[in-house]
Amino acid sequence: MTRIFLTAAVCCFFSVSAHAQQAPAVDPAKVDAAIAAAFPTAPADWRSRFDQDETMKQCSLNRNLPPKPVADEIQKREKARIQYPADGKFLGDWKSGEKIAQSGYGFRFTDYPARQPNGGNCYACHQLTKSEVSYGTIGPSLLNYGKTRNFSEADTKAVYEKIYNAQAAYPCSNMPRLGLNGVLTIEQIKDLVALVMSPDSPVNK
Repeated sequence: MTRIFLTAAVCCFFSVSAHAQQAPAVDPAKVDAAIAAAFPTAPADWRSRFDQDETMKQCSLNRNLPPKPVADEIQKREKARIQYPADGKFLGDWKSGEKIAQSGYGFRFTDYPARQPNGGNCYACHQLTKSEVSYGTIGPSLLNYGKTRNFSEADTKAVYEKIYNAQAAYPCSNMPRLGLNGVLTIEQIKDLVALVMSPDSPVNK
């Protein structure tokens, strides 16, 4: 009898807890209005960032965990939006890529209007070199990334695509769409690809 009572009590507790944790429905219009109100002095050409495209809407609706049909739709759409280098080459200068990876310029209000090229702020999420002791862990470590993949052409192209538009590789990825959103130029992305995929880069030493 005691065991039955305890089992019933535990089930009741978890049922109440689960019900209490269910988030109430939120009006998207109110959320959008609150976000816009938080940046009253944003320049007119900056305000377009408030508007989600179809991919961002789908990711928000599914809390970044879209069902497979939606994920496939996102991946197909975002893959089609990638612009590739006109010369067909994906490797730039890894030394320039290291500088871009170290720079977070371009992501803050104080960087507007721009007074220098944007950076990729890559170390905020990834470990890239052994010499750098300050890095984020939101993204995977990229140490020896090219080396472990034998510096293959297919993987080099895939790195370019991930940097240009991460949603094409991982739907609802936390990684910014650095090329698609105009944060980095194609040449800058090629330099970052070289940092990750060049045999001479400190990433692969």
